[in-house]
Amino acid sequence: MADHYDVLGVPRDAGSDDIRRAYRRRARELHPDVNPGDAEAEARFKEVALAYEVLSDPQRRQHYDMYGDAPAGQGAPFGGGLGDIFDMFFNGGSTFGGGPSGPPRGADVEAIVDLSFVDAVFGCETDVSVRTAVPCEDCEGSGAAAGSHPQRCGDCGGTGQVRRVRQSILGQMVTAGPCGRCNGIGTVIDHLCPKCAGEGRRIEERSYTVEVPAGVDTGATLRLTGRGAVGPRGGATGDLYVHVRVAPDPVFTRVDDDVHMTLPIAFTQAAIGTRLAVDTLDGTEEIEIAPGAATGDQFRFRGRGVPRLRGRGRGDLVVGLVVETPVDLDDEQRALLVHLAELRGEHLDPPEHGLLARLRGAFTR
Repeated sequence: MADHYDVLGVPRDAGSDDIRRAYRRRARELHPDVNPGDAEAEARFKEVALAYEVLSDPQRRQHYDMYGDAPAGQGAPFGGGLGDIFDMFFNGGSTFGGGPSGPPRGADVEAIVDLSFVDAVFGCETDVSVRTAVPCEDCEGSGAAAGSHPQRCGDCGGTGQVRRVRQSILGQMVTAGPCGRCNGIGTVIDHLCPKCAGEGRRIEERSYTVEVPAGVDTGATLRLTGRGAVGPRGGATGDLYVHVRVAPDPVFTRVDDDVHMTLPIAFTQAAIGTRLAVDTLDGTEEIEIAPGAATGDQFRFRGRGVPRLRGRGRGDLVVGLVVETPVDLDDEQRALLVHLAELRGEHLDPPEHGLLARLRGAFTR
């Protein structure tokens, strides 16, 4: 079996946060929803899930570091040497025993939700579907076949922990670790549920409604507590992490908590001034454009931007002017502009009447 640290791509001294981040990254890449029909990706996804289950549990990680994948209780015999002594002192071994027992917690699950710009600004409710571990209906999560029940483990007395005497150069030392018979759960099953093979859970498609708060943006992550994978044999449920992805809008652009948009206007409107109605996120606003407006002039509407996720109020709406030059003039419009230029004393030398035109005329004579 592949080394769990290699599967997650983390060093052996990685902290719990590093392990969690590595798991989320690998799970997101290999998730069956992202790789439909890819058997190899599905197999690697299961390896990643198993690696995370082992390395995220301090007791199971300690046992794995000491003995690899060997069942608990089948590690090194007496006389393990200096390496074992260091493991006892620095890898969490305890002479007092006791640690959390019972079914392990289920894995966290991740999903991506796509939102429109408007939904991200004002918030919404949306559904997200994930493939996750859910309780087996036949055995109600116990893992035991109908008519039977999990029994208290005789090796550990239901504690999930067994004590071991280890001989070292310092003398005898007593340590506690997960029970090898029940794998730290504290109960054993004589008759496994045929539907889930004793796991107490099955993989199914589940849909959840996500309440998206106003003001989220691409990269935000929403946590739904208890909506992840259920643990084996009645173990606690992990969490669902929903990553937000916001689609670009053809009109509005977000800059922090402000919303920017451009307003094209004709050069005559810019020169003479006018009033224009502008469609914003909150409805129609009227803008008064003073004579002599130019491209780059801005109008700011306070409190018409994005609601602040961490604080009160909203950002602003910033409307930037873009003065457009006409390119499809007819003869009458052109004549009016030429007359305007003459009245203003502005020099005009259109290309067809300029130097090139005169040169072309000279060669055609």
